[in-house]
Amino acid sequence: MVTNPTIQWLSDVNVFAVNRLPAHSDHYYYETMEEARSGLPMRMRHSLNGNWKFNYAVNPSSRPEQFFKQDFDCSNWNNITVPGHIQLQGYGTPQYVNTMYPWDGHNEIRPPEIPMDYNPVGSYVKIFTLPDQMKNKLVYISFQGVESAFYVWLNGEFVGYSEDSFTPAEFDLTPFIKDGENKLAVEVYQFSTGSWLEDQDFWRFSGIFRDVYLYTVPEIHVQDLFVRADLDNTFTKGTLSVDLKFLSTLPTKVVGVLYDAKNNLIASSDGSIDERNGHIFLSLDQPKLWSAENPYLYKLYIQVYNDLGQLVEVVPQKVGFRRFELVDKIMRLNGQRIVFKGVNRHEFNCRRGRAITKEDMLWDIKTLKRHNINAVRTSHYPNQSYWYELCDEYGIYVIDEMNLETHGTWQKMGVVDPAWNIPGNKREWQNIVMDRAISMFERDKNHPSILIWSCGNESYAGEVILNVSRYFKSVDPSRLVHYEGVFHNRDYNEISDMESRMYAKPAEIEEYLTENPEKPYISCEYMHAMGNSLGGMYKYTDLEKKYPMYQGGFIWDYIDQALIKKDRYGKEFLAYGGDFGDRPTDYGFCTNGIVYANRELSPKMQEVKYLYQNLKLIPDKNGVTIINDNLFTDTSDYELEYILYLEGKELYRNQLDVVVAPLSEGRVEFEWPIDFASAVGEYCIHVSFKLKENTLWAEAGYEIAFGQYVFKVEGLVEEVLPEGDLRIVHGDVNIGVHGRDFSILFSKQVGSLISLNYAGKEMISYPPAPLFWRATTDNDRGFSQGFRSGVWLVASLARKCVGVEVQEDKGFVTIIFTYKFSIHEGIEVKVSYSVYPDGSLRVKSMYHGAENLPQMPIFALTFKVPADYDQLEWYALGPDENYSDRNKGARLGIFKNQVSDQLSGYIKPQESGNRTGVRRLSLTNKEGQGIRITSIREPLECNVSPYTAFELENANHHFELPNIHYTVVTVAGKQMGVGGDDSWGAPVHDEYLIKADQNMEFEFMIQRT
Repeated sequence: MVTNPTIQWLSDVNVFAVNRLPAHSDHYYYETMEEARSGLPMRMRHSLNGNWKFNYAVNPSSRPEQFFKQDFDCSNWNNITVPGHIQLQGYGTPQYVNTMYPWDGHNEIRPPEIPMDYNPVGSYVKIFTLPDQMKNKLVYISFQGVESAFYVWLNGEFVGYSEDSFTPAEFDLTPFIKDGENKLAVEVYQFSTGSWLEDQDFWRFSGIFRDVYLYTVPEIHVQDLFVRADLDNTFTKGTLSVDLKFLSTLPTKVVGVLYDAKNNLIASSDGSIDERNGHIFLSLDQPKLWSAENPYLYKLYIQVYNDLGQLVEVVPQKVGFRRFELVDKIMRLNGQRIVFKGVNRHEFNCRRGRAITKEDMLWDIKTLKRHNINAVRTSHYPNQSYWYELCDEYGIYVIDEMNLETHGTWQKMGVVDPAWNIPGNKREWQNIVMDRAISMFERDKNHPSILIWSCGNESYAGEVILNVSRYFKSVDPSRLVHYEGVFHNRDYNEISDMESRMYAKPAEIEEYLTENPEKPYISCEYMHAMGNSLGGMYKYTDLEKKYPMYQGGFIWDYIDQALIKKDRYGKEFLAYGGDFGDRPTDYGFCTNGIVYANRELSPKMQEVKYLYQNLKLIPDKNGVTIINDNLFTDTSDYELEYILYLEGKELYRNQLDVVVAPLSEGRVEFEWPIDFASAVGEYCIHVSFKLKENTLWAEAGYEIAFGQYVFKVEGLVEEVLPEGDLRIVHGDVNIGVHGRDFSILFSKQVGSLISLNYAGKEMISYPPAPLFWRATTDNDRGFSQGFRSGVWLVASLARKCVGVEVQEDKGFVTIIFTYKFSIHEGIEVKVSYSVYPDGSLRVKSMYHGAENLPQMPIFALTFKVPADYDQLEWYALGPDENYSDRNKGARLGIFKNQVSDQLSGYIKPQESGNRTGVRRLSLTNKEGQGIRITSIREPLECNVSPYTAFELENANHHFELPNIHYTVVTVAGKQMGVGGDDSWGAPVHDEYLIKADQNMEFEFMIQRT
């Protein structure tokens, strides 16, 4: 046992574990069957979570070096909470960087060197009394996660040292522990050799951020078990093989008893004992198989007996029978081709960082299941053990990724340069990297939810990672191995069992799949969901049916990594990189989630849920075709509901029981009333599958799948023009149009409509104007939209009215404004307003295009009304915001919300709140007074916001936006899509762009409500 620690270990690639116990499975154990069955916390564990005494030093030279000694008084130190990050409890600075290392620009170092001038040190002290049940027994300590390196002392004696932030480090305390008070001292360093291997795209923290606990063991203890629940080629016979390793003393007998989910005894067996280990073998016919669709778990109880025949330990272990393999170049689960409908998931909480709670994890797992997400890649480190238990129980496929990323050593500002890449082929890095693989495998190997081991993320390629892959395959042939980095170096293609790429465009994926590929394809990261994004996602999910070897992907990512901070006035806001004065930083690049950092759903989730649904509902007038893409389950758990709407108002609703077998198609005819769809108008049929009964993740009635069909019944509709008199006033500056209870003014000086006054209430706070610019989205910024298309920002701000015409016709009058723009002499916009005797306005905007202009973000009219008009009712696609390339999951209906709801919670203010397919929109005050906007020929795109595009453009945070004084109405003929293939240069797909050389027009009516 090493007893003389040195600070030199921090930068020694050969020292990463001193006196640390071997990694082992994350099983529970109890002393009796009653305890094991109860599911209560283990009596043989004692939590050390809570308040610890704490000292913070900015570097090793200023740390209290002797704090671990018994006579060192730390009673006047402050307290810190464990688990928790140092930087989120008032010490140091949270720092967000992506690929560059946190010391870039401060220290000119190369691996394995580390900065010593700024390397924060946290000195922790916990005084505890050994619980009675642990006295006179072996006592161990488990640190479930400490970032990034730490030393441990007990009662002044050195215990051990460890690196690897995301797997447990355990030590034997028995030689040092005593009755009465014990002083536990832990010294945590932010930077170590391991920091070079932990260059993930995340906030850089340090500290004891996962659970710490003492534990003891019975007189005979199963130190490790490896459960293999195998199936034969017919998937009808199961074999359960369990290898057991004992801590020291061997049992005389080991018995394995297997129960089903209803606690029926299925099988039992005496385990054989050899010189060191034990073994249990059971077989059963027709086992129920585990999958995400039906995560069936058996419960195995391993009973350990001493030489007196006494039961001394019981290990409860959940078991899932499933077979995952590569057959004919396709990944198959239990014989069926699998499609991963996945997300990458960081462990994150906006207040606690990566020190997440069980409640956080429960919310996450239910959210995944409710939105048809069936897979998670643990980006880019092993998660807390409880997460895998949830994935086993709820049914989520897992790519378990080891704690390895060295992105900044081989890629700088997007350029691949592996000149000093680690680990590469550097043998001196083999052991420290392999240790991380072994620690993950040994802890997590018994979870049926884990289908694939991943050799880490974005660390290029080389012999070191190749050896990791070979290790996984040698110890666990029941799973496949993933690694994306071979894409950059095909000499190491053997590392990965699948072709895995990041942010390949759909056309690039198709190119791979049509050129006789050797491996199945997954998108380990795709649809970079930064800000207002996920446009064109359907182009990826459409590949699932077209190419059997395309087996899905994992959206980047699940949750925004934003932290709660207070502004200068004490109000909380969600902060991103740079907001803490952290430099260097990658600013807002940490906010890529389909869930906001406060665990509220982003409107992007609407599209994810629809495109990931396994049950496809394709209705028509007469019935619905049901495609069941589930691999193993039919539709009997769901009730089919269909609803008929006319112009958004419900006419008829019915429910049916329908059973469609997995991987098959069915058809159901609707039962309509006799007078079905007899009236003239637009009809919409909504069809959905809803849960019949409560589940772990949702209550009965929850909708899991949706489809719609829209059709029109044509007929003679006589257009009746409003009757009445109009009084037209041709002033020197203004043109007035007046009628009963309304007054409308058009200004030749302003060049627009300036007053729309109904019954004494003025609706126009700021005149309508042509708009060609939207508030830049994160994807727009990545595409350099301001550089490429900034002329349209200028055109939106600087226009000249060059003509005003007045046309008086029978029953109405039309005022036409013609605009020219300095950006190009060839473009022109005409906006005409036709006023009718009832005060309604028919508005038509016409754009005449010109060549040699960049694509246009939006073609719209925008105006302001008083902020009191903040109640919205839409007959449009909804309920959540949607865009031309992100509206597959939106449905046609009548939806209500408020203007304040329209601003989505993207961390950096940007374009949000749009609706496509707008037939009509009512904007009223709380008394129901206001205006209604109605499309005339084609549905519109509309956005109603508390802010203009320019106010949003100029704010970096929501708190920078002004107080709300107006409601801003934007009516668009067209808005470009939001894109999302990536956020650093990928354009919006061509069909969702607006070409500036085309002529465009749109029309709508404005009426009083």
